Amino acid sequence: MKKNLVIAVAAALTIMTLAGCQGGSSSAAGTTDTTSGTAEASQAAEGSQASQTEAGTSKAEGDFAPDGAVAKIKAAGKLVMGTAPDFAPWEFKDVSSGTTEYVGSDIELGKYIAQQLGVELEIKPMEFSAIQQALASGTIDIGISGFAYTEQRAEALGLSERYNVNSAAGQGLLVLKDQASDYDSAESFAGKKIAAQNASLQQTLVQEQLPKDVQMQIVTQVTDGVMMLTTGKVDAVAVSGDNGESLVKTYPDLAMAAFKFAYDSDGNVVAVKKGNDELLNAVNQIIAEVNETGLYEEWKTDAKALADSLGIETH
Repeated sequence: MKKNLVIAVAAALTIMTLAGCQGGSSSAAGTTDTTSGTAEASQAAEGSQASQTEAGTSKAEGDFAPDGAVAKIKAAGKLVMGTAPDFAPWEFKDVSSGTTEYVGSDIELGKYIAQQLGVELEIKPMEFSAIQQALASGTIDIGISGFAYTEQRAEALGLSERYNVNSAAGQGLLVLKDQASDYDSAESFAGKKIAAQNASLQQTLVQEQLPKDVQMQIVTQVTDGVMMLTTGKVDAVAVSGDNGESLVKTYPDLAMAAFKFAYDSDGNVVAVKKGNDELLNAVNQIIAEVNETGLYEEWKTDAKALADSLGIETH
C-alpha cells in the first residue's frame, strides 16, 4: 500500500468522523490482565507483545506534536485500551493456562494499533457502559469493544473509521423460535419486555424504534438477556445480526425475529477521547491498512476457533 494513499484515505475518513458504535500474524493470543498494578502483571502484558513490537518503531504516518497525545503514549511506552471482555469472538477471557488472558479479534486490533505506534498494549477490562467515562477521564487511551457508530456516541467521543465491515446482518431482536414469524413489525413488540445491553446501540434502537410501552430490561451482558429470554423473563433480546446468528447456533430454540431495526451503518469503530484528533488520525490510518489487507477477518476467524476450543459461546 502506498503511503500517500493511506494518508489521503485516513484524512478523508477523519473528516467524515468529525462531521458525524500483528504485523503478519493472525494469532488470537491475548494480553495478560494488567489491572492488578503489580510489576509482575505489567511485565506479563509486555511479554505477550515482545515478539510483535519493536519499541520506538512507529509505522503510523504523521507529524505528531512533541507534547501531543501520541507523543505522550510513545513516551509512556504503552497504549491503554478499555474493553468489556464478555463478547466472544470480539473480546473474551482465556483462563486455560491458569492465568487470565484477554483474547479476540478486537484485542488483536488493539495490539496491532499499539504495534504500529511502536508501543506495548495494556488492557483495562471494565463494563461496557464504563468505557466512555474512562476515555473522558483519561484512564484509557482508546476503547475497543464492538462499538457501533451512532450520532449520540459521535457527540461524546472521537470515533474512528469503521472496521469489521464485511457483515450485512443488520440489527434485530432475538426471540423464541416458534414466535419469530409473529414479530414482523415494530408494533408487534407493543407491551413486550425487551432486554438490551446497557449503553449499547441496541438499547438506543429499542427506545427510538419500538412502541413506547415496551418494557426495557437493561442487562450488563448480552448473555444475561439470553438467559432471561430462555426462562420467560423477557420476550426478546435486542442484538446485532451477527450476534444473533451466532447465538442461534448455541440456542436452537431461539431465532431472529422477522422484524429488523432500520439501521444503515455497518461495521464497528474505535473510540478515543473527544477532541483527541491526533490519535484518531493515527488510528484511522492503521484501520485503513487493516481493512485493505483483510486482517480483521483473519483475526475474527481465529478468535471464533479459539472460543469454540474453549467451549465459549460466540455472539
